[in-house]
Amino acid sequence: MKPLVSVVIPFYNCQYVDQAIESVLQQTYKNIELIVVDDGSTEYVNLVQAYKNKLTYIYQRNKGTAAALNTGIKAAKGKYIAWLSADDLFVHEKIEKQVDFMENRQLSMSFTNYDIINENNEVVNKNLTINFLSTSHIYETFLYYNPVNGCTVMIKKDVFNELGYFNARYKFTQDYDMWLRVVLAETSIAFINESLTKYRAHSNSTSAKNQPAMKMEIRKLEAIYRRKLRQLLKKWK
Repeated sequence: MKPLVSVVIPFYNCQYVDQAIESVLQQTYKNIELIVVDDGSTEYVNLVQAYKNKLTYIYQRNKGTAAALNTGIKAAKGKYIAWLSADDLFVHEKIEKQVDFMENRQLSMSFTNYDIINENNEVVNKNLTINFLSTSHIYETFLYYNPVNGCTVMIKKDVFNELGYFNARYKFTQDYDMWLRVVLAETSIAFINESLTKYRAHSNSTSAKNQPAMKMEIRKLEAIYRRKLRQLLKKWK
């Protein structure tokens, strides 16, 4: 039997959440549990209510994306975890292709290329990620920036059990911190050079509204991890 995949959607006042849910329900891969974590929303909750019989709905007071993801991951029963932001979309074959890729290669984590879409779901930029040819290439890139779009990731739940969950102290870069910890643990990672996620660019997105705070968090993470990462890369060479 195909392994269960748990898809976690953290939701906070997002007008696109029904489209995100639909993109999961319409996957060609069928052994999926969908978990929507409502992080204290006061708007657009009705868009989720219409799907309550098709997903697991968890409400919590507003704590931020990291806490919402952690709530969903802890509730998840799947072998693999995938994360989808409430304003983004999965391509229909995303889960199927990624599960096959990971099972065939016995990976703990994979990520894919992605496209940018606008408010009308029109693709405005294609294939935003460079092609990574090896695990060492991925590791090395983390010296300079975060090469991973979190919503393209599929990761074994066991990784969170071993390394811990997203750090809620980081409001905007919780994913960068997590992937750095994954890299330092020398986790098996590979890249699929195919756009299987649609990342929505819009004026109300968290990243668009919080650039200064995000850059400050990035500098903190670089101060914590860059020396450790250089040491790891020396060992690999």
